[in-house]
Amino acid sequence: MTEHADLLISGGTIVDGTGAPGRPGTVAVVDGRLRVLVAGEADPANVARRIDAAGKVVAPGFIDLHSHGGLMILADGRHEPKVRQGVTTELVGVDGNGFAPFERREDLEAFVALDSGLDGRPAIDYDWTSVASWLARYDGTVSLNIATLVGNSQLRIAALGWDDVPVDERALDRMRGLLRDGLADGAFGLSSGLDYPPGSYATTEELASLTEAAGRAGGFYHSHVRYPLGDRYLDPFREAIEIGRRAGAPAHITHFYHRETHPGGPEALLALIDDARAEGLDVTFDTYPSEWASTRLLIQLPQWIQAGGPGPLKTRLADRSARDRMRAEFASRGASYASRAGWSDVRLGAFRHPDNLRWESRSVADVMAETGRDALDVICDLLIDEDLGVAQVTSGPAASSLSLFVAHPVGMVGTDSTFLGDKPSPRTYGSFPRILGQFVRDEALLSLEEAVRKMTSAPAARLGLRDRGVIRDGAIADLVVFDPATVRSTATYDEPRSYPIGIEQVVVAGTLVVSDGAHTGATPGRALRHGHD
Repeated sequence: MTEHADLLISGGTIVDGTGAPGRPGTVAVVDGRLRVLVAGEADPANVARRIDAAGKVVAPGFIDLHSHGGLMILADGRHEPKVRQGVTTELVGVDGNGFAPFERREDLEAFVALDSGLDGRPAIDYDWTSVASWLARYDGTVSLNIATLVGNSQLRIAALGWDDVPVDERALDRMRGLLRDGLADGAFGLSSGLDYPPGSYATTEELASLTEAAGRAGGFYHSHVRYPLGDRYLDPFREAIEIGRRAGAPAHITHFYHRETHPGGPEALLALIDDARAEGLDVTFDTYPSEWASTRLLIQLPQWIQAGGPGPLKTRLADRSARDRMRAEFASRGASYASRAGWSDVRLGAFRHPDNLRWESRSVADVMAETGRDALDVICDLLIDEDLGVAQVTSGPAASSLSLFVAHPVGMVGTDSTFLGDKPSPRTYGSFPRILGQFVRDEALLSLEEAVRKMTSAPAARLGLRDRGVIRDGAIADLVVFDPATVRSTATYDEPRSYPIGIEQVVVAGTLVVSDGAHTGATPGRALRHGHD
């Protein structure tokens, strides 16, 4: 018998994360780790706190495989949009847009500015250089655990600068060395964001070489694919799979979904995953359960204008000849890639300049109509005014096919959460509860046990976490207690900053961070380190 417990959760149904059927049981937390009491075993003699989970589910804490909270959480360690939906670990440094390593502070600050419409630019001290010194900022200051990837943009900046130039063997050796150092410091793999310069300038061969180095160190390749490639449908994902094939390393496709504007259906996309795995390749993916995407407004502009970093970029934004060239490119591609609705489907946010506050949560089409400017001038002028830090929300996954990606056995959950503007994508506040409420309970798309597995042990295995993502003796006490009858997302396109209901208790490393649906103020989270967690 366990003599004492810091926390005892009894009366609930344990869904342990493995996919096994839920079972009644009692879970004790002792010094930050779990002890599962066997049937008939007496409660510990001394219990500091008890939770009656009758009618509730007790599950491992959820693991988010794609978050843009790496800087924002340093400004607000409570991170309520995530912990209040049951997330106890999230992966940052995604889309090639990590924030370490940076040997020069001026490069770090320049990159933060370039990426500020996506990951934000909070008023914190950007005083780290390595992955190790960045990760140290999270220890004991945040409410959940943070894992990171090394972005290929950081490697390119260190070895080649900010321009679109070919890699040579010397530069590639430099990037591989920095990547190995980053993984030794605790990063879990390599990320690419092939819509985001300067990482988007990388070739398939360059990425395969880096992925091979990551794989040799036990890491994996996590890719926002090169969406303009080839047929703009299957070819971008074929490249990601090919990179893993050439490298002999695991490949993970992030925010994988079918878009209404794709020239074919979702089945062919999912067949790429199934065929690769049948070939013996280690290919996985995550998806977010929302029809609304979000990123930085800068993504609307061609990559050539971004060469050289934020300084040259802002100069070109103001240059009439550069605008004329971009305007011609806009005309040839159509209004906006996001949807057939064009510029009315690009909602703007995160404004700071007083003259622009009136545009918060309004569309590019609204600004065009009220100012008489065309889309190109609207976008360039706003980016100049806001020092590049404008966010956008657009159509994303097709509602009709979203369920296929959520239910696929290889798929996991990555919220792709962004935290900017009055109205970010509702995925930031409601991804995990939407799966539990809509797709599990209301639509019976997948079982509760399978959904929890996809949120817990599956991403833990992808990351190589040994003691998280499952309820068993000795595992780290990251837990969520929810009501399966009421859990749901309340976040919508019009009201996205709305917390879910039915997520009642969240425990990180044995400490309650959410109690009876309210944040406790506790910050027991820390950086997780590859090879040590």
